[in-house]
This record gives sequence, C-alpha cells and structure tokens, in this order.
Amino acid sequence: MTENKNTVIIKFFALVREQIGLDEITETITDNETLDELKRRIEAKGDNFALALSGPVVMACNQTMVDGTHTINYGDEIAFFPPVTGG
Repeated sequence: MTENKNTVIIKFFALVREQIGLDEITETITDNETLDELKRRIEAKGDNFALALSGPVVMACNQTMVDGTHTINYGDEIAFFPPVTGG
C-alpha cells in the first residue's frame, strides 16, 4: 500500500485504544490543520471514537506533548492517550 504524502499516523494508547478498538489509523490532513480540528474529525467517525476522545486526553505530536492549537505537518505521528494519574 502506498502512503499518501498528505497523511499522518494517529496512534491510540491505553483506555483510548480499548474504547476505539484500534491501535492506529492513517488520516489525510489539510494545510494548517490543528490538532483540535483533527480530533473533532476523528470524533465524528463514530460513537466509539467520540466516547474515547470526548473526555480528558493527552495529545502528542512526534512523541512531544502538545495542545490542540498545534499545527500538524504531513508525515507527523499523532498520539492520543488518557492522562496519567498516580498515587
């Protein structure tokens, strides 16, 4: 399978992965798309996506934690995972 140059890889971890039922997906992005915009598009894919991403989630781009205003670049690796809590 040939990878489109306008894509990003999106990985899901821990409870987010369990709720979605997938480890990762590939999405086509547009120029200057932010992480929040991408997250909204992913949530619209179905109830399991919306449930997994509607609560508090941590987002990372290329293994660096970022907020939703971060602009995504083609070829980036995006990750969504629940916040870590400890005691």
